[in-house]
Amino acid sequence: MFRISRRKRLAMTLSTLVSALACSPPLAREAFAGKTITAVMHSDLRVIDPIFTPAYITRDHGYMVYDTLLAIDANFEVQPQMADWKVSDDRLTYNFTLRDGLNWHDGTPVTAEDCVASLKRWSKNDGMGQRLMDVAASLEATDAKTITLKLKEPYGLVLQSIGKQSTLVPFMMPKRLAETPPDKQISEQIGSGPFKFVQAEFRHGVKAVYERNATYVPRKEPPSGTAGGKVVKVDRVEWITMPDAQTAIYALRSGDIDFVESAPVDLLPILQENNDIEIRTLNKDGYQTYGRMNFLLPPFDKVEIRRAALLAINQKDVLDALVGDPKHYKICGAIFICGTPLASDVGSASLVKGDGLSKAKSQLAATGYDGTPVVILAPNEWMLKPQPTVVAQLLRKAGFKVDLQATDWQTVVSRRNSQKPVNEGGWNMFFTTTAASEMMDPVVNSAVNARGKNGGWFGWPENAKIEQLRDAYARSSSPSEQKKIAEEIQGEVYDQVIYIPLGQYVRPSAWRKSLSGVLDGPVTPLFWNVDKSQ
Repeated sequence: MFRISRRKRLAMTLSTLVSALACSPPLAREAFAGKTITAVMHSDLRVIDPIFTPAYITRDHGYMVYDTLLAIDANFEVQPQMADWKVSDDRLTYNFTLRDGLNWHDGTPVTAEDCVASLKRWSKNDGMGQRLMDVAASLEATDAKTITLKLKEPYGLVLQSIGKQSTLVPFMMPKRLAETPPDKQISEQIGSGPFKFVQAEFRHGVKAVYERNATYVPRKEPPSGTAGGKVVKVDRVEWITMPDAQTAIYALRSGDIDFVESAPVDLLPILQENNDIEIRTLNKDGYQTYGRMNFLLPPFDKVEIRRAALLAINQKDVLDALVGDPKHYKICGAIFICGTPLASDVGSASLVKGDGLSKAKSQLAATGYDGTPVVILAPNEWMLKPQPTVVAQLLRKAGFKVDLQATDWQTVVSRRNSQKPVNEGGWNMFFTTTAASEMMDPVVNSAVNARGKNGGWFGWPENAKIEQLRDAYARSSSPSEQKKIAEEIQGEVYDQVIYIPLGQYVRPSAWRKSLSGVLDGPVTPLFWNVDKSQ
């Protein structure tokens, strides 16, 4: 047997990829005449309905194709986007008026009926949307450009819910698509956003292509967060699939691609020596990574076994494998993010200290655990691979039998929807990462959603106490009362092992300096405002 060096193997992989792209259809090659940004995102794109899944790659796709009624700026303030609003004096009626110049990609005008249908579909799958509809008396189109929301009682999170900037984002789509049941994917990608999706060139595992929407009318304000003017300065954006981080880094160095969303910390020195590359952390607040168990299936349908698993796991081992450099990560047991007004260490001792393994062994033995395999979904993308790998080994040390099933992330995204038994495509545990800005309170934090099988988040825990506390938090206007409620929720989350926070980290992006105008923020990357020198 002969050996191939890592560098040569990477070069061969890159050469193969570039050759494949060169074989694109003639229509695709003609489009290269304009300005084209080639980007490697954190995952391959497969699910393209942004209301069907909270996966970030699908959210990012949504921002390319769709638009929102309201948006959140860099200061986390709600701003008009597709619509402006007025609120009645009794705060029970909200009127949203669509701005001029809004058309779908098929040329038809955006109407209030389209937006009402879009909000209703979104609200069935999203936690903030569910709570908004709980207090809504009616939601209807009162004329072609006006959406009217009437409430049963005043609710302080109306604008924040409709302006929600990350998963699930209330993207607007034509009524005929928005009437698709929320548990089924829409059949077309027709939005009103700044880019059009090029369906003919979409190839799973290879690339997704977007072209500038020449008829899009941006707002006049400068871009800020997901708000302001979405001015597209290039003709085309291509998302190129490269599951191997080293391949992506070398492709960026060689100029075969322009942008890498997530540059591994241990590979930064390779980029730092190149003067043509800029490295920057776009999301300064960072991310929380965490694990989620399936409450419907054994063995994690029993709280005693969930508690034993929690004791076996520690944050440092996971973060060392995922990030490496402690300068880029933070051991943190606060489910609502360290450094925020709701931060607390209640219940997190074993995760943070990493001293629970021996206790986990004895507790697991006491449960009468029968050796039921724990099926862990393990994506092969570098940013999502370490967490399940490390946790699987820790669980084995505690006495669990573990079946680590490796797939790509988009398969995980699809499979985690399943409530079926393991032998029919179900699962016991998966891991994901969410921006810190989406975890900072009990309403936005999807992982504390405890509505069970009907409206709950993947894993489907049903916990009336948590839901009552979340409702109390949403209705409270007292910071001290909200903090007390949040701490009580955190105690229940750890006691019942609703989810397992595995710490916080930041991740840098990297791009060639031929790109300019790359925007910072908790939702990145956004490809409007980005220009490319020829």
